[in-house]
Amino acid sequence: MKRPQSYMRILPAAALGLVLGACASMGRPQGGERDFDPPRFVRSNPAPGSVNVDRSRIIINFDENIQLDDPMNKIVVSPAQKNTPQISGVGHRVSIELRDSLIPNTTYTVDFTDAIKDLNEGNLLDGFSFDFSTGPEIDTLSISGMVFQAENLEPAQGMLVGVYSNLSDTAIRTLPFERITKTNQLGQFTVRNLKPGTYRIYAINDVNRDFHWDRSEDVAFFDTTLTPTAVLAQHTDTVFSANGDVDSVFTHTVTEFKPDNVLLTWFNENYKAQYLMDRARPEANRITMNMGAPSDTLPLLRMLGGSRHGESIERWAVLNSSPTRDTLEYWITDSAVIRQDTILLEARYLRTDTLDRLSWTTDTLVMNLRGKKRDRKNETERATKGKNDGDTATVPEVPLMKVTVSSHGSVDVYAPIALTFERPLSRLDTSAVHLEILEDSTWYEVERPAFRPLSALDLLHYVAPYEWEPGQKYRFTVDSLGMTDIYGVNSGTISEEFTVKNLNEYANLSLAVTGLDGRPAVAELLSRQDAPVRRVPVIDGHAVFSNITPGDYFARLFIDANGNGKYDTGILDSIQPEEVYYYPKKIALKKNWDVDQTWDINELPIDQQKPMEIKKNKPKNSTGPQEDEYEDDQYYDEFGNPAVDPDDPFGKRKGKNRDSNYNRNTSFGGGGLNGNSGFGTGGRMRGGGVYR
Repeated sequence: MKRPQSYMRILPAAALGLVLGACASMGRPQGGERDFDPPRFVRSNPAPGSVNVDRSRIIINFDENIQLDDPMNKIVVSPAQKNTPQISGVGHRVSIELRDSLIPNTTYTVDFTDAIKDLNEGNLLDGFSFDFSTGPEIDTLSISGMVFQAENLEPAQGMLVGVYSNLSDTAIRTLPFERITKTNQLGQFTVRNLKPGTYRIYAINDVNRDFHWDRSEDVAFFDTTLTPTAVLAQHTDTVFSANGDVDSVFTHTVTEFKPDNVLLTWFNENYKAQYLMDRARPEANRITMNMGAPSDTLPLLRMLGGSRHGESIERWAVLNSSPTRDTLEYWITDSAVIRQDTILLEARYLRTDTLDRLSWTTDTLVMNLRGKKRDRKNETERATKGKNDGDTATVPEVPLMKVTVSSHGSVDVYAPIALTFERPLSRLDTSAVHLEILEDSTWYEVERPAFRPLSALDLLHYVAPYEWEPGQKYRFTVDSLGMTDIYGVNSGTISEEFTVKNLNEYANLSLAVTGLDGRPAVAELLSRQDAPVRRVPVIDGHAVFSNITPGDYFARLFIDANGNGKYDTGILDSIQPEEVYYYPKKIALKKNWDVDQTWDINELPIDQQKPMEIKKNKPKNSTGPQEDEYEDDQYYDEFGNPAVDPDDPFGKRKGKNRDSNYNRNTSFGGGGLNGNSGFGTGGRMRGGGVYR
C-alpha cells in the first residue's frame, strides 16, 4: 500500500513541473496531424432503415463533435412538412423533432445535403441522409442529377428539387412536392426513397416555402417523365500498396440507382405583375411614371381641371420612354400647366388582376410638386420669354442645352459617336453637323455621321455608327443652331477632337466551333467577371472577334434557337431555355496578335466546362485563384449592339476538369467534395436525351 501512495505524491509534483516547463517554453504547441475526415455515423434511434416507426423524435450520433450549417435552409424532410421540424446539433448528437403527424405506410427521409461538418476543422459530411418507414416496407429508389443556372452554368446551391407522381402539368403550380431534396455546393442532388413508378421532376428556389412553383420564382424542368430503377452492376476496384504499387484488383457487385445523370437548368420566366409602381413630379415641367412590367401599350392620361381640362397628355407634354415602355417620362411643354402646383390626371392603364389577367383600370393621380419652393413671379416672367405657339408656351429659359459627346481623347476603332441630351431633342439639323480629319496639319471635311435615336421613344440618346480610319485624328462639330430641344433652346457650338486607335493596339480572335450540328449560335467574349464584352454570330462554324483590347478573356456560346441574336429564357413545361456552352480555358490576347482556337462544345461534360476562375458558386472548401479587379472596356458587337450591356451604347452597366461528387446512392456515410464525379463524361440527360 505504501508504494502506490508514493506514486500519488509524485504525480502532482510532476504535473506541476510540466506546467512550469510549459510556461517557460515559447515554442508552438505540438499537435497531431490535421483531421481531413468528415464526421462518421455511429448509431441512431430509430436505426437507419427502420420500419413500423411510430415516434417523431430522431437522435443521430457521430464519432466527433459536429455543427450544423444553416439547418433551416439546408436540411429538408420528405414528405414535405407543413410545420417546420425542430433540428439541433449539440456535441456528437443531432436531434430532429417532426412536428407534423406521421403519415401511415410512408417512407420518411431527412436529407442533410452538406449541412453537417465537424466542429474543429469544418470537414463536410456531404450527401448524408437518414430514412425510416411508418409501415412494414421502406422505399429505396432514387433519381440523381445536377442543377445549373441556364444562362451561365453556375451550380445551383441550395435549390429545392422535387418530384410528382401526379403527371398533370398543373401539379407544380398547385400541389406540394411529394418527395424533396436540396442541391449541394456543386449543384448535385439525389431525390431518395421513391416508390416504383413514373415521375416528373422540377427544381425551384421556393422563396415562400410552399413547396410548389409560383410564377416569379426560378424553375427548372425535365421535358419527359422519369422511371427510377435499381440494377446490379459489376464494379472493379484497385488496391494500392503503401509505396503506390498495385496490390490487388477485385470485382464486386453493386446496386446502381438510375437515372443518375439528370441535368436541370433553371431559369426565370421574368414574369412581373403589371401595375403602377410609382409616379412623381420631380420638377415643375416633368412627370414620371414607373410600371411594374414591360408593356406594348402606353397608359392613357388626360388632364382633370385647369386650362387643359379633358385633353390628352400628348397635347401638352412630350413622352420620353424606355424601349419596354415601363419607365415613362413626360416633359410638359405648356407653361400654364408648368405653373400649376397640383396637376390632376385621369389615368387608364393595364393592371394584373387577382386572376392573373390584364384588364383596364382607371385611377385619379394627384401630381404635386414637392420639395421645391415656388417663385411664381420669376416663373411667370421666365415662362413668357421665348417661343409662344398657340396654347403651347416655353418653359423657363436656360442659357444653353447641355449635350454630352461620347467621343473624346482616344477612341476605339469600332465605337460610334453617341450624344446624350439634358432634355428631349426636338430638331437636329444634319447640315449643321460636321466631321473633319487631320492630314498634314490641315483639317479636311469628311462624310457626316448619320444620327438616329437609340430607340423610337428615346429622345435623350442619339447614336451614329461610323467607319473610322485607324490612327487618325478627327474633329466633330455642331453649329450653334444645329440642335434644339422641345423648349426651343439650342445647344450652342459643340466641338470635340479625338484620335482613333491604331489596329496594332488590338488583338483578333477566331474560334473554330464544332458540335453545333447545323444549329444557329451566338458566341460571347467574357471578362473575368463573366460579363459579355463582345457578341458575334457563329458563321460557317467560326466566331470571329476583331479589334479586341488586349487582356485575359473567356468565352461562351448559346444556341440561338429563334435566331434573334440574343439569349432567351424558357417557359415552364413548354420551352427550355436556350442551351449554353463554355470554352473551358482562359484566352490571353496580346497587342497585335491574331489568335486561332478550336472549340468542340461537346468535348467536356457541362459541369466541367466553365473555368474555375470565373465560377462564382464555388465549394467552400475548394481553393482556386482569387478574382482580380478588372475594368471592362467599352465594346460593340457585330450586330451593332454595344457590349457589357448589349442594349446600351452609352456604356451604362446594368477551367480545368475538377473532381466533384458525393455518394448519391448511400443514405449515410456520404462522400465528400473531393471524390470522383458520378456524372463522368458520358453526358447528362436533358429533355429525354443526352446533353453533354
